[in-house]
Amino acid sequence: MSATLWALLGAAHLRPEARRKLGVVAFLYFVQGSPVSVLWEVLPVYFRIHGVSLRAIGGLRLLELPYSVKALWSPLVHRYGDRRGWVAGGMLTVAAVLVALPFTDVAHAGWAVLALILLLTFASATQDIAIDSYTVGLVDRDELGPANGVRASAYRVALIILGGGMVLLASVLPWTALYLGAALLFLGLGLGALRVPRLDLPREAREHWLAPFVGWIGTWRALPLAGFVVTYKLGEFAIGPMVKPFWVDYGGTIWPSREELMFQIGLVPTTLGIVLSIAGALAGGAFIARYGVFRGVWVLGIPQAVSNLGYAGVAWGGLGWPALYGASVFESLSGGLGTAAFLALLMNICQKEHATIQYAVLSSLFSLTGRLAGAVSGFGAERFGYDAYFALTFLLALPAYALLPWVAGWVREGPGE
Repeated sequence: MSATLWALLGAAHLRPEARRKLGVVAFLYFVQGSPVSVLWEVLPVYFRIHGVSLRAIGGLRLLELPYSVKALWSPLVHRYGDRRGWVAGGMLTVAAVLVALPFTDVAHAGWAVLALILLLTFASATQDIAIDSYTVGLVDRDELGPANGVRASAYRVALIILGGGMVLLASVLPWTALYLGAALLFLGLGLGALRVPRLDLPREAREHWLAPFVGWIGTWRALPLAGFVVTYKLGEFAIGPMVKPFWVDYGGTIWPSREELMFQIGLVPTTLGIVLSIAGALAGGAFIARYGVFRGVWVLGIPQAVSNLGYAGVAWGGLGWPALYGASVFESLSGGLGTAAFLALLMNICQKEHATIQYAVLSSLFSLTGRLAGAVSGFGAERFGYDAYFALTFLLALPAYALLPWVAGWVREGPGE
């Protein structure tokens, strides 16, 4: 059974020490996905249930801008302290936010709510810098496929346990108890991050970070790479904030009971959806291990883009719950495929000793346009309707493919560090 599992991960050829790395990667990306599970899976439902408008829900994505500008303080994480300590500090901060959140008035989205969400995203973005840097340094190039399948899967497991779990339990438990329970879990995860093996950066790499970074990104070749990074997942970012509100509004016509509606949202697009995205991520990692990073990026990105049309069809045709289920299944599975390929690309083109800043810059680029697209998603859905807006998000995913010929030169295939 163990051999079959490693084969499914595309890791059958890896050494035992490489497989142990996968366990560390799995834990760290479970930690990284935990704050995001609250932002993406819980808060849209929590706000909509409390009467928050679609515009406000979409606009809250602007408070996730720390993910998009985290490169600004990535030199601090690169130069000072143990990266495990940055992770632990971030998780403790997020836990404190969750303790305070249920005691604020979210219905009117006052300054207290905005400040808490901004603090959560800042702490989460900071730990992302440390985790991504640690992982690039830990994983060798021939381990990228399995590592990114495990990485994307562990991230989504966090979404299931916290995001799906909280939404499911909201039908039987008060929100205050759910937030306090999540805070305790976050506290434990933060302390657990201190237990992963220490992985130090060389002193020279810590002190002299600017020149290697400029030499890496400071040529014309960086322009098409930057364009690709900001557009590859743009369609997914644009549709993401409106999926759960669509389930609330459209699903409410199918399941009028609040308890049944919450159960359906917690079960299908959240829990089942994340399970399917895990399957997609693992399949994507195995595909990359066999066929390479570049082929994975363009082959696995196609279903990711097309999946948005499924929700557009449901909204346009009023096709009922079977089609709604089908759109959710396809979106989740294809999203896992595309994520595994994209993460493998980002890790592949970063240098181990300088990955703290390099990876932070790349991830900031792709998330910046994503946050902005998410911020206006509510306006788009209200202005054009769910059906037309969802169809439009499919078109946003296409420009990345025109840049693929220039991106190919960045990818380093084959063994090596």
